[in-house]
Order: sequence, then structure tokens, then C-alpha cells
Amino acid sequence: MNAPQLLRGFNFLYFALLAIFIPFLPVYLAGQGLNPGQIGFIVGTGGFVTIISQPLWGMISDRTRTIRKVLLLLLLFAGVLGYSLYASDRFIPLISFAMLLYFFLMPIDPLTESLNFRVAEAHGVSYGSIRTYGALGYAVMSLLAGYVMSYFGGHILAPLFAGIVLLSLVTTWTMPDAPVSGKPVTLGSLKAFLGNKETVLFLVLVLISSVPARMNDTFLGVYISELGGKPELVGQAWFLAAGSEILVFALSFWWLRKGQELMIISISGFFYFLRFFLSVWLTDPQQLVFLQFLQILTFPVFYSAAIQYLYSIVPAEWRATGQTVLALLFFGISGIVASYAGGALYNAFGGKSLYVCISGMSLAGFIFGLILYRLSRKERNV
Repeated sequence: MNAPQLLRGFNFLYFALLAIFIPFLPVYLAGQGLNPGQIGFIVGTGGFVTIISQPLWGMISDRTRTIRKVLLLLLLFAGVLGYSLYASDRFIPLISFAMLLYFFLMPIDPLTESLNFRVAEAHGVSYGSIRTYGALGYAVMSLLAGYVMSYFGGHILAPLFAGIVLLSLVTTWTMPDAPVSGKPVTLGSLKAFLGNKETVLFLVLVLISSVPARMNDTFLGVYISELGGKPELVGQAWFLAAGSEILVFALSFWWLRKGQELMIISISGFFYFLRFFLSVWLTDPQQLVFLQFLQILTFPVFYSAAIQYLYSIVPAEWRATGQTVLALLFFGISGIVASYAGGALYNAFGGKSLYVCISGMSLAGFIFGLILYRLSRKERNV
């Protein structure tokens, strides 16, 4: 089996693990008696751990000149910790295993994306043709995990998680390695990268837009439960959301136009606003599940356009740094703000008030994106 095929299989399995961890961790914690504030604290602290662990393991991969061996080590620890997390029911073990799992599981994401780009380039295939299998794995496992959790209880996630890790280890063992040539993030490169005004404004846009998106990611399952939905509905919601991404990633070569990235980002911001605003008024959890299909016009559109725009404004020698900063901002820093603030809002005012707030933030991101688009057009016409 060739490298792209093996990597497609690994993408499927790894994002299946993320589907068990990201959307179902809050649901599992709520089932163990934790309130939204405590859940927000755990997920938010996990964001701090991710900010530290992703650059750390990236540097280890750079220094050792290997991705595959680092992935094997991370997966081994993640399997043990994931099983222990979903087999626990007390607060201290839950938070301890969750933090350690953030440390070992989340750094696999940027390493996998690095492999995806390198293998796609080396074998003359599109990045989307590989990354699409990640979206497929996330969608399938979201649906499956929701049903098995409904029928067998939350602790069933422990053997499910461990089993997928075993399959991931076998797949990784058979994959060819890819030496790392990118430079790790340093203070000097970070200073040069952030010295560009256009870059700073763009990163502000990413932060404004990603915080409400991450709030939804964290508390969607809790909100569905509040409306009377069972875990299987949480799985259906994430199946629709992740499944809708497949076509978008696969056809990104067709719809993603150079020079129009800020407008595309702004359009996705409007649909983020629409999705969250409608969530305020829905009282039937099944309707909220169907609403997640709007993911097709939000995250995959936003993130694909953001990466392409970043590459257009950052010099080639700073692209590795830029991609790392973008990932840390979208998935790390925004996750911290979203979890702590979202948990406090949810605990104090409930789910509807939370979605009022995040729809307002998404509207602000939409407006700010249009402003940046207008400014960029003026600069090009000068």
C-alpha cells in the first residue's frame, strides 16, 4: 500500500479519536455530575496544555528528524490515558487524565497536517484528497459514539478509544517516515511574523471569529442535553457537521479563489452568525441537530480560506511559523477563552444566553472581515 493510502487511513483513525474526545468529553463529564463551569474549566485548562504541548512536540520532531516515531510515542500514551479518562468517574482523576490526554493527543494534529502536506506534494495528489478522510473519520465516529454511549453508557468510550488507538498504531507502524524540514517556532521568527500589520489584523479576525465557534464546539453537546436530547443526538449533530466538511475539503481546489480569501472568510462569518442565532430560538433538540448542517458553510470554508490567505501575506520563510501560530490561535488560545468564559456564562445564565452572546460575536467577526476586505482592496488599488 502506498504512502497516500496509508495516510488516508491514519487520518480517518486519528480524527475518529478526536471525535470521541472533543465533542463527547463535555457530555461524558456532565454525565459524571460536573456542571458547565467545571466542564469549561477542564476544557479551558486543556487549551493551555495544548499551547505548550504542540510546539514542544513539534520541536522534538524537528530535532529527531522524524514524524512517524513521534506519532507512535504520542499514540501509545494517548491510548492508555484515553482509556483511563473514560473509565473514571471522580473529579480529580477526570481532570488529571484529561490534561495528560490533551498533552499527548492534541500535538498529533499539526504533525498529521505536516505529513498530509508533505506526502501530497511528494506524490502529486491534492491535500484535500487526503484530509477528506479525516473529516470522514470524524463524522462516522461521531455518529457511532453517540449511539453506543446512549445504549451502553459513557464508560463504553474507554474500550472504544483504546481500540482505535491500537488500529492507529498498526497503521502508523507501516507508514513511511517523512523527515521534518520546517523550522520550529522561535522568538525571533515570531517577532518578525507578528511585525506585519496586515498579519496582526488578520489574526485579530481569526480570534474574534474562532472564540464563538469554539464555544459552540465545547457546549453544543451540553446544550442538546439541556433541551432533552440523548447522547445519540449529540453524535448525529457532529455527524452532520463533520460529514458536511467532506465535500468542501474535497472541492477546495474549485471554490477557493486567490485574492478573495477575506470575502470568503466574511461570508463564512455570516453563516456562523446565522447558525448560532437560530440556535437561540430552537427548543427541539432534533431541530438543533439538523441545524449543524450549516457547518458546510462555516468551519471548512473559514479555515481553508484562512490558511490560503495567510500564505499569501507571509513570506515563504515564515510560513511554517505562520501555520503554527494560526493553529495555536484557532484551536488553543480561542479554546481557552471560549471554555472559561463560555462555562461561566452557561453556568450563570443558561444555554440560550450563551448562544445569544456567541451569535453577537460571530456578527462582529463578519463585520470586521468585511472591513479588512475593503481595506485590502483599497491598498491594492493605490
